[in-house]
Amino acid sequence: MPATTTKRIPRPRVTKAKEKPRFYLLPGQGGSNYRRKQKFIIKSSLAVGAVVSLVVGVVMYFVCRPPR
Repeated sequence: MPATTTKRIPRPRVTKAKEKPRFYLLPGQGGSNYRRKQKFIIKSSLAVGAVVSLVVGVVMYFVCRPPR
């Protein structure tokens, strides 16, 4: 009879039920405050984009205008 070695399959250790890691939110980071903050950011970014594009358009108009 040949000598065979049987490998043992490691079983997962039974541990106590661990508590899920906790995380804490600062004011304005969750719920309706978060949505309100995101809405404000989107509106302000659209307004800034409109103003910047207007300024660039005016500068391009005056640069490309034929001299009088």
